[in-house]
Amino acid sequence: MKITVITGSPRKDGNTFAMVDAFINAAKAKGHEVVRFDAAMMKIGGCHACMTCFKTGKACSFDDDFNIIAPHILDADAVVYAMPLYWYSIPAQIKGVIDRVFSFCVAEKPIQNKKMGLICCCEEHDAKLLEGITIPMKRTADLLKWEIAGEVLVPSVFNEGDINNTDGCAQAAALAEKF
Repeated sequence: MKITVITGSPRKDGNTFAMVDAFINAAKAKGHEVVRFDAAMMKIGGCHACMTCFKTGKACSFDDDFNIIAPHILDADAVVYAMPLYWYSIPAQIKGVIDRVFSFCVAEKPIQNKKMGLICCCEEHDAKLLEGITIPMKRTADLLKWEIAGEVLVPSVFNEGDINNTDGCAQAAALAEKF
């Protein structure tokens, strides 16, 4: 499978990245082709709702780094989103990517029937708070007719390296088995 991984954490040595690395290593070991984009290190704005998607030959008429990611989403068999919980919701660093997937709908591009994975963590001890991410992502998958292959949801991690005190990386590696 072709898997596009999109991260939304600005911490390169953080807990989200550690889980993503574990997922990617396991996915590649299974023979999958994986492309990774770290949205927090890219220039990606929000959707302008101009409805001119793909009119210029690119996904978005506002030419930023989303246009680098878009062809990989279109071509992928699966998309994995990875992010920490920020203020009980999806962090801004990845939200622009998620919002601009709308461009495929506007232009009626064939992005249905993909698999989606979700890798998330939070400093809170109550994993239920991750619903601020899981609920909108489940609704996104429903709208796009994507199958959710699996979720890795790890609470109680904040400082870099806290993930090593959990089974989060093992869960992320196991997620690769679902693709």
